[in-house]
Amino acid sequence: MTPHLAITMGDPAGVGPEIIVKACRRLSGRLESGGLRLLVIGSVPSLRRAQDALGGGIDIPEVTEADGEWPALACLQAGPEGEPVLPGVLSVDGGRFAYLAVERAVRMAEAGRIQGIVTGPLNKEALNKAGYHYAGHTDMLAALTGARGSVMMLAHGNMRVSHVTTHIALEEVPKKLTPERLRYVIDLTHEALAGLGLPRRRIAVAALNPHAGEGGLFGRQDIEVSEPVIARCVAEGLDVVGPVPGDTVFVKLRAGQFDAVVAMYHDQGHIPVKLLGFNVNPETGTWDALSGVNITLGLPIIRTSVDHGTAFDIAGKGIANELSLLEAIEYAEALSAARLASA
Repeated sequence: MTPHLAITMGDPAGVGPEIIVKACRRLSGRLESGGLRLLVIGSVPSLRRAQDALGGGIDIPEVTEADGEWPALACLQAGPEGEPVLPGVLSVDGGRFAYLAVERAVRMAEAGRIQGIVTGPLNKEALNKAGYHYAGHTDMLAALTGARGSVMMLAHGNMRVSHVTTHIALEEVPKKLTPERLRYVIDLTHEALAGLGLPRRRIAVAALNPHAGEGGLFGRQDIEVSEPVIARCVAEGLDVVGPVPGDTVFVKLRAGQFDAVVAMYHDQGHIPVKLLGFNVNPETGTWDALSGVNITLGLPIIRTSVDHGTAFDIAGKGIANELSLLEAIEYAEALSAARLASA
């Protein structure tokens, strides 16, 4: 069975509509052959404007939830239109559409009509101005699905990095590194690697402290929390090593010595993945492409996302790069297919 994926547009004022159109063009062959099925959810007028601005080139018919069978590529209006949402302009309606698209996608995933969700970028300020007080997609999805806990995994090529903590102050990180949380992250990382079809699933746990604490001189969390959890994982047959000092663990990951790394905090995991994911133009000193995927583990549904923001500064100019969205679709396909196969 070919998984049916929903792509939520995110904020229609951002680059979401544009990268969706570009990605669908790139995937047109697979869509026409039936090897891929996509449902775009968001503001249909914004999607049409993006199609017109980019010169058309692909048909994305509008459907309703009541329709019995959707074509391989279709779009669904997330909610009633308000004031026109303009590219690059922050608005309440932009935030409203970002929320409604995700809400509808979650409900359809729970009902089994779609098997995975790929989210486009939203703007947190617009989201909150619309009355939806979430820090971002992860919190929103946890609330909508009733998930007790979730884990962020970033992926770029063979760089797969899950996080024990993300959006908290650095001073709070040691308090959140508990045996229960670390084991939960390791288990979900192992499950995700299995879903991606990796045979060995070698996981390295990054050290919290420099040099893994240097025998306790720089902190004892790696010794007293991480080492016992890792030892239990190994005793139960998991391929887990660590704590590996943070200044070398990602080099070893890139070299293929591991299949994933469990990072302790946001920047420890994000910096190496994003450093490799940004394609920088040396002549202009600017980046012209970004690859990488954000995967939410621990939800009852499959969710992947682009690893960039709304980019209001370039929205509507036709220059946004769709690579991250294409990669997010690919990951959602693999994870959804694995879940269908095991059902």
